[in-house]
Amino acid sequence: MRITPVDNKVFGATVTEVALGDLGDAEFAVIKAAFLDFGFLSFPGQFLSDEENVSFGKRFGELEFGANPMSNQEKLGDGRFGRIFGIDTQRMRTNVGNEAWHTDSTYKPISSKCGMLSAVAVPKTGGETELADLRAGYAALDQATRDRIEDFCAYHSTQYSQANDVGDFPPQNSDGIYHGEAYLRPLVKVHPETGVKNLFVGRHAFGIPGLERCESKRLIKSLLDFTVSDPSRVYTHRWRPGDTLFWDNRAILHRAQAYDYAEPRVLIGTRVAGEPESELAYYPSDPEAEAGRRALKAELDLLRRETSDRRYGGTTATPVV
Repeated sequence: MRITPVDNKVFGATVTEVALGDLGDAEFAVIKAAFLDFGFLSFPGQFLSDEENVSFGKRFGELEFGANPMSNQEKLGDGRFGRIFGIDTQRMRTNVGNEAWHTDSTYKPISSKCGMLSAVAVPKTGGETELADLRAGYAALDQATRDRIEDFCAYHSTQYSQANDVGDFPPQNSDGIYHGEAYLRPLVKVHPETGVKNLFVGRHAFGIPGLERCESKRLIKSLLDFTVSDPSRVYTHRWRPGDTLFWDNRAILHRAQAYDYAEPRVLIGTRVAGEPESELAYYPSDPEAEAGRRALKAELDLLRRETSDRRYGGTTATPVV
C-alpha cells in the first residue's frame, strides 16, 4: 500500500496499491490511522461493488445507509440507471443545494462520522467534489476570534439551507430529511478520536442563540469563507469512474460542483453514523428540541419573503411525472 499526501495541501492523501474489496485487518488499521491524520483519503480505480462499498463502510462503524445512488438518474430494478431527473424535481433541487459547503447529517439527532462516494458515471466537465479542512480553518483563526466563538452554538436544518441557498421550500415530512427539526451544535468541535479542535459550520447552520439574526448570519458566513479562502485548505477531486473518496464528516466540509445536468452523474454513497456519545444533539422527543422547531419556523417565515431571487424563487418542486 502506498499513501501519498496531496501536493500543496494541508490535508488529504491518495491511497494506491490496495484493494478495498479485499482488505486485511492490518491494512485497514493503516488506512484508519491515515484517515484520522489526513481527514480524507482518495482511492483511484477501485470499482467497488455495492456489497464491497457497504463492507468497507462498516469497518468504521454502523451505517446510516449503504450503497445508495447519489445520482441525477433514476435507478432501475435491474441495477441500471434510466431517465435523468428534471432540474425542478426535488431530487435535483436537493442535488443543486449540495453545491454549497456542508457536512453530512448535522440536521439529524446524531450527525455523521464518515462520508464515502464511489464514481460510476461522470459528466465530461464539472461535477467535481470539493473538500475543505475545518481543522486548519480553526487553527488559522486569530485568538480573539477563537475566544469569541468558543461557547457559541448554531442550529442545523436542511429546510433552512435549501431555502437560504437556492430558494427551495421542500414539503415537510417527518420521515425524510426535511422534517421540521433543527439541532443545536457547537461552532467549535473537539474531534472525539484525535482531540483536535475544528470549526463546525456549513450551509445547514443558522441562528446562533444570543446573537441578532444579521450578526449570526454574518459570523457563520465569515467562518466558512475564511476556511475556504486559503487554497491549501481546499481540495478538488476530479472524478474518474472507479474512484472512491472517503472523508471525516466531523472535521471536513464538502460540496459538489455544477455540471451539465443533462449528462449522467452517478455516484454511490455510503455514510457511517456518528457515535451518540460524541455526535448526538438531542432527539425530537427531548424538551430542548422545541427551541429548535421555533427557531426554524421563524427563520423559514422570513426566508419565504427573502428568497424570490434565488434559483428556485422561493417555491416548492413540481411533481415527478
